[in-house]
Amino acid sequence: MNAYPQSVIKLINEFGKMPGIGQKTAERLACHILKLPGEEAMQLAYAIRDVKKLIKACSVCFNVSENDPCHICSNSHRDSSVICVVEQLADLLIIEKTGKYRGLYHVLGGHISPLEDITPESLTIEKLLQRVRGDHVKEVILATNLNLEGDATALYVHKQLHSLGVRVTRLARGLPTGSYLEYANTAIVADAMSGRNEMLGV
Repeated sequence: MNAYPQSVIKLINEFGKMPGIGQKTAERLACHILKLPGEEAMQLAYAIRDVKKLIKACSVCFNVSENDPCHICSNSHRDSSVICVVEQLADLLIIEKTGKYRGLYHVLGGHISPLEDITPESLTIEKLLQRVRGDHVKEVILATNLNLEGDATALYVHKQLHSLGVRVTRLARGLPTGSYLEYANTAIVADAMSGRNEMLGV
């Protein structure tokens, strides 16, 4: 028999749906919420509400933002001739933290994976191609993860870009093969960004 009231069980179950949160951690989080003063607990609820209400995808790069276009796309001091292609928001954030990159971004929304039924059409690849055709882009940096799916995605995008006459580079292999950008040290990512290699062999 469960010792928790139904409302607490529901809260635990919701926490348990989050990535990396197991049953014990979900219970600890729920107990922490129970101990908080009412106003502090509601601040968390309001923050979640505001994120879901105010945050939208940038219509240009698919970064998340309260404004459209996002603060990066609308920044006139960024180099609009360079686009860094990443799989997800977490990858964009880790590159931004390095402070070494001043171009624009494009968030694919994942990687190509037939086993997961994720096709190129499921991603924002066509929107990327439209940007390259129309925005005087000189270089596209493929910063997908250095694993099987990330490499396959980079190769596919590279092939699509080949006829557009744009320089295509890939992050240097200072990042360990099989690694995920979001877990990488910012110094390593900065080195990989500086030492990126031109993609060949289409």
